[in-house]
Amino acid sequence: MGWIGLFGVSLLDACPIPLPLPGTTDLLLLVLVVRHKSSLWLLLPLAVAGALVGGLLTWSAGKKGGEKALRRYVPSRYYEPITRWVKTHGPLAVTIAAILPPPIPLMPFLVAAGALGVTRRRFLAALGLARALRYGIVAWLGVTYGRHMVRWWNHYMARYEGAIGWAILALFLAALALGIWQWRRSNARSAPQPATI
Repeated sequence: MGWIGLFGVSLLDACPIPLPLPGTTDLLLLVLVVRHKSSLWLLLPLAVAGALVGGLLTWSAGKKGGEKALRRYVPSRYYEPITRWVKTHGPLAVTIAAILPPPIPLMPFLVAAGALGVTRRRFLAALGLARALRYGIVAWLGVTYGRHMVRWWNHYMARYEGAIGWAILALFLAALALGIWQWRRSNARSAPQPATI
């Protein structure tokens, strides 16, 4: 879906719905930069805008849910270090998590920022700066090494392109369905039960 797909994947990358492949936004941006080098001025803002919208939704879930959202979205083994980092460093914790590549989890930091009182303005500034830097590096790599990667792909992997594309789409849809199912299930569990008389 090209540029619209880049915005959507970037948005989902910062949401509680898991993407099947960590770094999907980076890969898609890399491919689009190689194919549409002249549209770099549009690709980077679209990727950053998607990340900001998705991040704001996640931050809002943390702000609204507080401690309950933290327990729900932050894995128990990461709970203590993430909450300590966000309490101590606030927007800097968001910036570092948003710059670092996978497997560093971004979403728990975004939820923690909302739940632990990082202001919306500081949060958006930190996330926007970090994603602009990260996607700028990815775009630079695409411009600098993209043609070499395309030649390598065409030489070794082109015959598997259809199967790879369908496999990625299937994984993406399965992860999206799983994320929605888990979200609905946790909402159903957290809904107040009717009082019995």
